[in-house]
Amino acid sequence: MPKGYIIAHITVNDPAAYQEYIDRDTPILKGLGGTFVVRGGQAEVVEGSSFERHVVIEFPSYAAAQAAYNDPAYQEVADIRRRTADSTIILAEGAA
Repeated sequence: MPKGYIIAHITVNDPAAYQEYIDRDTPILKGLGGTFVVRGGQAEVVEGSSFERHVVIEFPSYAAAQAAYNDPAYQEVADIRRRTADSTIILAEGAA
């Protein structure tokens, strides 16, 4: 069964407030089976345009990634991200 991913592209507008999102989302998503594969770090846009920060979270399946994103505890914390950053969030199924 292919793995599932939450892929986020983010530009943080309020770093101090955004830190609360990081502190709170990490245990929730890990508790729901997520593994952070990419979280910030060095990145280079070689074509096109992009946000400043990139995050990839791997889950055992696409359904698990969907369930984690839609989890009420995560959605409550996601409101912090929505207030403190511009972002695009993608749910994707991995290669079979």
